[in-house]
Amino acid sequence: MTASLPDGERWDADGGLPAGSLLSAIVEGAEDAIISRRLDGQVLSWNRAAERLFGYSAEEMIGRSIDVLIPTDRMDEEADIIARLAAGETLTSLQTIRLRKDGAPLCVSLTTSPVRDANGTIIGASKIIRDSGSWQAAQDALARSERRFHMLADNIAQLAWIAEPDGAIHWYNRRWYEYTGTSEEEMVGWGWRAVHHPDHVERVVREFRACIGAGTYWEDTFPLRGADGEYRWFLSRAKPVYDAKGRLMSWFGTNTDITKQRDQGAAIENLLTEVNHRVKNTLATIQVLARRSAPGNDDFAKRFVRRIEALTINQDLLIDRHWGEVPVGDLVAAQLGFVRRRVGDRLRCDGPDVLLTARSAETLGLALHELATNALKHGAFSEPGGEVRVAWEVKDGHFTMRWNEAGGPPVTTPDFLGFGSAVIRDVPAATFGGEAVLDYTPEGACWRLTCPLEAVAAH
Repeated sequence: MTASLPDGERWDADGGLPAGSLLSAIVEGAEDAIISRRLDGQVLSWNRAAERLFGYSAEEMIGRSIDVLIPTDRMDEEADIIARLAAGETLTSLQTIRLRKDGAPLCVSLTTSPVRDANGTIIGASKIIRDSGSWQAAQDALARSERRFHMLADNIAQLAWIAEPDGAIHWYNRRWYEYTGTSEEEMVGWGWRAVHHPDHVERVVREFRACIGAGTYWEDTFPLRGADGEYRWFLSRAKPVYDAKGRLMSWFGTNTDITKQRDQGAAIENLLTEVNHRVKNTLATIQVLARRSAPGNDDFAKRFVRRIEALTINQDLLIDRHWGEVPVGDLVAAQLGFVRRRVGDRLRCDGPDVLLTARSAETLGLALHELATNALKHGAFSEPGGEVRVAWEVKDGHFTMRWNEAGGPPVTTPDFLGFGSAVIRDVPAATFGGEAVLDYTPEGACWRLTCPLEAVAAH
């Protein structure tokens, strides 16, 4: 913008604007500092806002060089401004530093325009100056935040990215480009599909789109191709980011390389399979030795072999679960499978989902197998109408499992309590720090185990 004096008006002898003009009133009432100066730097006018901003009165500044406001290291900047003004250029919102009367630096936003006389000759400049300290502080804080973000995002081990609400990715961290060897132009939007394994990409896209449509957390595992052409496995997650009004703004996602963990897991699984095979061979050998070591005592041999079988069932179940958490329902189904094949619906099992530790599964598995064997031989399952209900529950921080028989032959408390009773009562009670009770009621045998949930459940 170029300013000119009104027709018929001239600079007065002191170089100021004509007194009493409307323009003068507007300038004096402005909130921004408004200054006029000659091209040689002499100040011609100085409004009240300039007095407030810089601390100099108009009497102190009019006729004085404006250089008093310019830091020594900014003199070249001012020379450039004058040269551009002389060429007729207007400078808008230049962020710079000026000095107050007390010497304190001041961040300002500076707009400078050439002033022409009636003949169109540039004779000076008008400056509008605004304190931009708070704006500059905000800009500096934003710049620091940007630097911290890029320092974090570009130096984490994960590949990271940000997507639009519709899932189109518009930013990747440096690690992504280093690993994939791709460019920003290649990856824009849904270009990331190019580095996915062809056997997985359709499933990944389908499931990612489903999470985008529902606005829910996304997690998946798949291989990504590296710059060397080799594929590595990544655990990938994305979280929706909402604003204060609950509107979906973007998705933030990461890809974590889990190739080494998968290889280690596969090696451990192979090792566990080999150990399980050798243990089962050992148990089979023990079964043979038991039969040959007790000739003529078929009952002992059968019971001993059945207990070995119970250990084998537990071994298989724990191997399948990588010696980790075992659901109660899976344990019951595995240990009582040989019974269900014989009695069908006369065996009923129900209870909530509870994850057992490996040790808990071993102890409960042996007890259930012993109870089932007794039921087949002497209890409810020894007659066609007999039934057994196995139920478990969690209440008030305690785990309870019950075995209730009905419809079988009359039962009485045995005269001799052998190893089987220890497996059913003593071992669970001692292992779990609870109470294991076996009652022989007129309706049938009843077993109940009650113990703290934390003693049996996986945490």
